[in-house]
Amino acid sequence: MIKHRFSALLLSALLLSVGAMAAPDNVIKPTRGTIDAVTSNSLEITTRQGEKLSVGLTDSTKVNSVSQAKMSDIKPDSFIGTAAVVQSDGTLKALEVHVFAPSLRGSGEGFNPFESADGNVNTMTNGTVGKLVNSKGRTMTVKVKDQEKTVIVPDDVPVVLITPGDKSLLKAGAKVVLHTVKDDNGKLVARGVSVGKDGLTPPM
Repeated sequence: MIKHRFSALLLSALLLSVGAMAAPDNVIKPTRGTIDAVTSNSLEITTRQGEKLSVGLTDSTKVNSVSQAKMSDIKPDSFIGTAAVVQSDGTLKALEVHVFAPSLRGSGEGFNPFESADGNVNTMTNGTVGKLVNSKGRTMTVKVKDQEKTVIVPDDVPVVLITPGDKSLLKAGAKVVLHTVKDDNGKLVARGVSVGKDGLTPPM
């Protein structure tokens, strides 16, 4: 009996360890840093952890501008994204909110695990604002495909506006958040770059 119980515990531990190793595969992990130099086909950046990286740019790299916004810019039917922490009651507590320009509606729509700036894995919700209640910050429902999430946005949470940009925004000293992939040679290439306007550090 003890042997069987030990075997069952060992199997459970193995399954849990496999699950733990597999789970991070779908976590969105942006690269955050400051541009050191720019060429026509690459960015040299220093990450917030101090690492020096060279990231390729292609004709397909999308560049967006990130500018300061206000809580009042979050409106019903806005398409937003929010990095948030899941609360014990299942609601989401926002760490930041980015409001997309109308032309970017639908960008990255979904609910996914997301590595926040502090290294913790929380969530990223991109969807359309439905009901919106103003009371000690804002509480909003966000429609994400066939789901609906309740998000609490405290008053002190940063709110930014994301608008389409171009590579002229990529300048030394600019604060950026990049989403990268590796090409066939294993080199990092930017799929998208969000650039802080007027020295802003994108809060995503």
